Amino acid sequence: MGRVIPISELAPLGERLRAAGQRVVFTNGHFDLLHVGHLRYLQAARALGDVLVVGVNDDATTTARKGPGRPIVPQEERAELLAGLACVDYVTIFAESTAERCVELLRPDIYAKGGDYAPGGAPLPEAEVVAAYGGSTVIIPLVPGRSTTALVAAIAAGERACGQGEGASSRST
Repeated sequence: MGRVIPISELAPLGERLRAAGQRVVFTNGHFDLLHVGHLRYLQAARALGDVLVVGVNDDATTTARKGPGRPIVPQEERAELLAGLACVDYVTIFAESTAERCVELLRPDIYAKGGDYAPGGAPLPEAEVVAAYGGSTVIIPLVPGRSTTALVAAIAAGERACGQGEGASSRST
């Protein structure tokens, strides 16, 4: 069962998990309007190790990065939803624009990030921190056609979400 922990518990958690010989994976994101793309990404990240820790951008950072009207779901609820997923072991909420501090504190064996990050090949600042202590970074491919931005646009347009299964309604009322 997943648990939401304060950022101050990341360092002791990482020490405890490493002492137990567990391979720790860390990832982060906004995770606004949780969808199947998020789930598949988190499951792939979890498959890289024994324990998955997820950092969630706080509301202020999400608004700054995603624009007015975001997040749609408050940070505490986003964290609780993630913590309830079988593939997620721990969740923390952070206020910085990058997750470098989380990585410095936790010192995961693997830092996982989705393929949508750093278009154009810009380096991940967290990857530099991980490399400095001997960890590795893994980029997980996106699930095509699944994004919060597309989901929000479909809702605003009164359309069904892209790629919904059979029997989904496409009425706009």
